[in-house]
Amino acid sequence: MKEAPRHLTVPTAQPGRRAIVLTALLGVAAFLPDSSQTRAARATPADPPPVPSPAPLVPPSQPIPPVPSGQPDQGKPLLPSRTAVVKAFGGKTPAYWGLEAPGALARLAPGTQGIAVTVDFCGGANGSEFDQGLIAVLRERHVPATLFLNSRWIAANPATARQLAADPLFELANHGTTHRPLSTTGKSAYGIPGTQDAGEVYDEVMGNDAAMTQLTGTRPRFLRSGTAFFDEVAIQIVSALGVTPVAFSINADGGATYPAATVAREAAKAGPGDIIICHGNHPHGGTAQGMAQALDTLAARGAPFIHLR
Repeated sequence: MKEAPRHLTVPTAQPGRRAIVLTALLGVAAFLPDSSQTRAARATPADPPPVPSPAPLVPPSQPIPPVPSGQPDQGKPLLPSRTAVVKAFGGKTPAYWGLEAPGALARLAPGTQGIAVTVDFCGGANGSEFDQGLIAVLRERHVPATLFLNSRWIAANPATARQLAADPLFELANHGTTHRPLSTTGKSAYGIPGTQDAGEVYDEVMGNDAAMTQLTGTRPRFLRSGTAFFDEVAIQIVSALGVTPVAFSINADGGATYPAATVAREAAKAGPGDIIICHGNHPHGGTAQGMAQALDTLAARGAPFIHLR
């Protein structure tokens, strides 16, 4: 699914525990990585060898459990509940809608010499595949990256999600529950309907927050909305929930629509402090090949690669 077509270790929980809780949380019937239904949905083998798991299957009709609110997180301040978010932000009217909302992290802190590579895994119809080639490119070059996972992608790729979570080269971040732009007035982006109000912003953030906390053993520090569109009130809500909203400064693959040569050219424009966005859920596009060329070009210039900060 397109995100922006033409614009512009952590310690992990033990595999068995992560698998059990994540399965119950997401309610995925086809949780086994070698299911025929999952394989048929992919044009190329998407998952690495399966990770053994004693997790029971959950009927697909079972709803995702509600996210507990107002609970302490290892001594950290209490998070606002959904009711509190609606009360605090429901009456605010945003003035901005787009990719550069005030308060979103679009570049690293001034003076940062490194470049941050971020990869979106959007999920949903035509968006739940896995670009093994892109991940191999990052691993071969020892390039740390922040991977933004959507709940639908996790549900379609449970074994892969667990393996990515276990790799210290990657930090996993929140890409929303249903991949919706974060609006408090119901605006859309690229034909994707946004959240309708403050309550739906909370749901889009915290549904996947709970899933990823169980997957990785810790809350995700960063969130990028579906399409990377925010209004400034949604930005305030995300921040109030203790998460940093993330945009980007270099659009490497145009929502996985660019050919390899264009990806290579765009990503190679990155300099100190830039945040590159590309996609890891479209293995038949030009992202992997183009990013390989760009990363080699940037490394030859002496550019260091770092996680988001």
